[in-house]
Amino acid sequence: MPLTVLHLAPHPDDEAIGAICTLLALRDAGHRVINLACGLGRPDQHARRRAEVEEACARAGFELVVAEPPLAISRADDLDAAQERLAGILRELVEDVDLVVSPSPHDRHHGHEVVARAARDVLRETGTRWWMWGMWGELPLPTLFSGFSEEMLDRAQHVLAAHAGEVARMDYPTLLRCRAATSRILGSERIWGFGADMRPGLFAELLTEAEAREGDYVAGEPRVLDSGDPLPPLAGDRPLGWWLDAPSCTQRAGPAGI
Repeated sequence: MPLTVLHLAPHPDDEAIGAICTLLALRDAGHRVINLACGLGRPDQHARRRAEVEEACARAGFELVVAEPPLAISRADDLDAAQERLAGILRELVEDVDLVVSPSPHDRHHGHEVVARAARDVLRETGTRWWMWGMWGELPLPTLFSGFSEEMLDRAQHVLAAHAGEVARMDYPTLLRCRAATSRILGSERIWGFGADMRPGLFAELLTEAEAREGDYVAGEPRVLDSGDPLPPLAGDRPLGWWLDAPSCTQRAGPAGI
């Protein structure tokens, strides 16, 4: 049965970097993928970045929803207010959603973490399945191995290229390839333990799967993603709330960047 997947992109281009090949695989399997663009960067960037994320989602086959007005999640903004407003938006959207995909609350970027904390608080209330990716900060407990081919990576690069302004600023295409190769090489041992055999394929994305039970979160057991049946009953009872609720390094030391 087709599912509805909601991806939370703190900025335009996060939908094309965070777990893009996993989202494309879900879309290929017939699932509905909605990308919520939470912010659009600085005010002077809004028009450009809106146009770029519209093109990226068209290339990917994702539906696009833009928070209106876009969240203000730069370093000098009121991040608590942004988190509260996003939580309100999510409470309305998740009523018809089977799975939420987002960064983790410890992704080492203040904007990413605001979005993830809003997701954490809302999904604790609803019990909706949650997959987290890490970009600026490593996931300490990845549980989901999403492998893919060179062809899929090429498709992801095509989606990413729609963000021409950001690609000109940062070499995200190289990041996408190198991160995918590294995740495939290290992923088996990071998920199943040291000494585990490396999974076949060229590339992978790693995610942490979680679900709220009785007000706390538990992590899923290690598994390989089956995009045709992506949400089997969550096996596992390892507590995860202690990590999700802990103050992040960014909160303790103060944010860097903008």
